[in-house]
Amino acid sequence: MKISQIIDELENYAPLPLQENFDNSGLQIGDISAEARGVLLCLDITEEVINEAIKKDCNLIISHHPLLFKPLKKLTGKTYVERCVIKACKNDIVIYASHTNMDNAFGGVNYHLAGKIGLQNVRALSPKKNSLLKLITFVPEAHAETLRNALFNAGAGQIGNYDSCSFNTSGSGTFRAGEAARPYAGSVGEFHTESEIRIETIVPVYKKSAALRALLAAHPYEEPAYDFFPLENEWAQVGSGVIGELPNPESEQSFLHKLKTLFDLQTLKHSPLTGKQIRKIALCGGSGAFLIPDAIACEADIFITGEAKYNDYYDVENRILLAVIGHYESEVATKEIFYNIITKKYTNFALHFSMADTNPVNFM
Repeated sequence: MKISQIIDELENYAPLPLQENFDNSGLQIGDISAEARGVLLCLDITEEVINEAIKKDCNLIISHHPLLFKPLKKLTGKTYVERCVIKACKNDIVIYASHTNMDNAFGGVNYHLAGKIGLQNVRALSPKKNSLLKLITFVPEAHAETLRNALFNAGAGQIGNYDSCSFNTSGSGTFRAGEAARPYAGSVGEFHTESEIRIETIVPVYKKSAALRALLAAHPYEEPAYDFFPLENEWAQVGSGVIGELPNPESEQSFLHKLKTLFDLQTLKHSPLTGKQIRKIALCGGSGAFLIPDAIACEADIFITGEAKYNDYYDVENRILLAVIGHYESEVATKEIFYNIITKKYTNFALHFSMADTNPVNFM
């Protein structure tokens, strides 16, 4: 099995176009055409992780946080990042990062956290905007099913937990073929009417090219008609953070103790208690404090994240409870997501969870 095949599975689950503009997810180092011997899964990459990969004969490391977040202007080994790059290259180790694309993906990091807490009706807290297109095309009735299936296989027609979504209406298409044409129906120079199906479906912006290629390959017409329209609809399942509900409300103190146990926390920071019951919960792993206004606007009872600034604890006032569980603690389970994605397709393959403690924050 090629390393590229493993990466394809990750990118099918969390496509790179879902990453934020500041990010550097994707291939960091190495040749993905190499045969995969073993994979090491981690949150962060340190020299200890590189050494672990060498010891376990893993020539692919998949991390959540990118090793190369800023451009390298030189490679002298003076920083841990430079030393990791040098050692990975010397040992033919491929390094791949799935960061904010995995944060924003449906079923990604924040959905995983929500599942761990036991939330129901989970959806994106700040859904992606300007990310969807409406595709409309017209096809002879006899070819409608074939064309629909081709579009669905290319990634069209996905709405939340539903796939193969489309709307279809019958009508009449007209055309007259020119001298150089090779018409599917009718004759050159003659006016022709064809019974057609108008197919409407939804397509993520980043899948536009794939959908168009599928349409052109499956359509019987020499010159098929189609339109792409940008949509103002929010992409409810994809975006920053998530929000959901507990099956039964809990007191603030009871829920905070539950968080401390669930995430094995030495300490849990939170804003002053509000005296409200906890039912609606918003969360974002990592540095998610920028979503506090969204959580308040959605009338969440608590917002859980990995990091917050001092003033954030003031700014929430009595409108919402803020709970900060630690950046590392909120995202370390990303390794489990990687594991589940890969083993779903490749059941008998050497996958290893990194045993290195890469949390740079320590407590006395």
